Amino acid sequence: MVKLRARCVVVGDAAVGKSSLCQMFRSDGAVFQKNYTMNVGVELLEKSVSIPDTSDAVEFYIYDSAGREPFADTCENMWSQPSVMCVVFDITSEASFTSCSRWMDRVRSHCNGLQVPGVLVGNKCDLSSRREVDAAAAQSWAQSHGLEYHETSAKEIGECEAPFLSLARAFHSLYQDQIQIIQSLV
Repeated sequence: MVKLRARCVVVGDAAVGKSSLCQMFRSDGAVFQKNYTMNVGVELLEKSVSIPDTSDAVEFYIYDSAGREPFADTCENMWSQPSVMCVVFDITSEASFTSCSRWMDRVRSHCNGLQVPGVLVGNKCDLSSRREVDAAAAQSWAQSHGLEYHETSAKEIGECEAPFLSLARAFHSLYQDQIQIIQSLV
């Protein structure tokens, strides 16, 4: 059994549901806080994810980052070099979707040229009647930036674990690739 550790940076505009998504994931759907105080820095959470069909796991150190611009620069200093990234937007806010490019660029500027696996998460699917971002457009954008796309509803416990499982699989795959490279050198 191998237990890998990954630094997961969760970014996006303020009020897109980053903290709710992270809390629901960490608590296996048991904790949805109705009242939040917006992050002004980074909240660190930890959770292990078992990789299906293996005995391996990825232990995530999740950096739930503030989305308000005045605090974003401070958050970046805490990320160091991320292992994986989760870019979150609100499906009812076109502006939050438009900001995803900026957030992704911020994270990638800390990756030292390494390709870092990531996901794009459209949150608040429980508000689909107020949808401003088409799922197909978000899927297309994600693919064009090398990300997997997921839609969730932290409030309705809708698929909160799926983005993190996707990240765990991608990180585990990178590990397996490195093992094969090392074995080929021997």
